[in-house]
Amino acid sequence: MRKIDYNAPVILTFSLLAVAVFVIGQIIPAFIGRYFLVRSTMSLLNPLDYFRLISHVLGHGSVQHLVGNLTLILKLGPILEEKYGSLALLWMMLVTALITGIINVLLFSSGLLGASGIVFMLIILVSIVDLEAGSIPLTFLLVVMIFLGGELVSIFRSDNISQMSHIIGGAVGAFFGFVAPHDNVDKPTVNMH
Repeated sequence: MRKIDYNAPVILTFSLLAVAVFVIGQIIPAFIGRYFLVRSTMSLLNPLDYFRLISHVLGHGSVQHLVGNLTLILKLGPILEEKYGSLALLWMMLVTALITGIINVLLFSSGLLGASGIVFMLIILVSIVDLEAGSIPLTFLLVVMIFLGGELVSIFRSDNISQMSHIIGGAVGAFFGFVAPHDNVDKPTVNMH
């Protein structure tokens, strides 16, 4: 009999936390807005504001928002977690969340929640996972044109979607893709069985 393997601990734990936050938010309506929404202003003296700069990626406004993000996270994340290692991918996700949170506070008057920045980081990162020295994969260029180009065009729409977090997530993914070593040899991973 085969056992179920917790094969991508960072991605699976992130996904389970996002679902738990959403379910609790359905039971306690103010929960997501209080703990998982970056607000347009921030108090440097409020520890909760610092927490929200990262926690916002676990909050989602609807089932469709949650399922859309988790579908791509669960599809792309395990590939990248295997390639980069659990700790490196966790670091990339935290950096993406923090940068999108800070930029939202500095530049926008709206709140921010959801894992779309992380989704775009994963999309760009997976397109350059097999990067060889001195080359730029055509898949990377096409993904940038299709996904990020579409987001640049969509910036001018009023649709309650943060194209900024998509673009920032994609930029962070490109940065990590070109800078971070991605051969999982000798990298610590987290194994949970």
